[in-house]
Amino acid sequence: MAEKDASQEHVEETKEETKEETKDVASHEKQVESENDHTVEEEQKETEEVTTLKKQLAKITEEKDQIYDRLLRLQAEYDNYKKRTQKEKAAERKYKSESLATELLPALDNFERALNIEDVPEEMKSFVDGMSMIYRQITDVLKAESITEIETVGQPFDPNIHHAVMQVEDDSFDSNVIVEELQKGYMLKDKVLRPAMVKVNK
Repeated sequence: MAEKDASQEHVEETKEETKEETKDVASHEKQVESENDHTVEEEQKETEEVTTLKKQLAKITEEKDQIYDRLLRLQAEYDNYKKRTQKEKAAERKYKSESLATELLPALDNFERALNIEDVPEEMKSFVDGMSMIYRQITDVLKAESITEIETVGQPFDPNIHHAVMQVEDDSFDSNVIVEELQKGYMLKDKVLRPAMVKVNK
């Protein structure tokens, strides 16, 4: 009887141990399952963070490209402005006398008309000599500023620098050659200040 009780007690103990082991296994499985769930959550969270970071990076890259593009356009505009300004300044320096010369030309024409008067009375000759001297001074100043007369008589007619107001027939000149100058024309370096008014042979 005592052996039976001991055996029964051993069986009970074994059952208890088995129950405990089963509990431990279940608890361990639950823990592993919980850890697995936690790992999956962390992976999902990391994936979401990576996706968010990629989106932010793409947005920053796009903004950077836009800023760089805008910077290139501004640089190009500035370079064009700089070139244009330099060109304008160079032209201004080159043709700085244009305005003054254009205003002086009518006065120069009047000087020439006055000096071309024939039969000047004796008492006026000194006055005419004085006017001639002033005329030469003005023309010297104009030459110093690279303002020169346009060649006319005997030259082929060039519509870029000559203004034909009459046509004549003169056997002593070739066709399309200037036979007479009616008003002087002037150049400022390579620019026409005023075309010469001329008669042209047919």
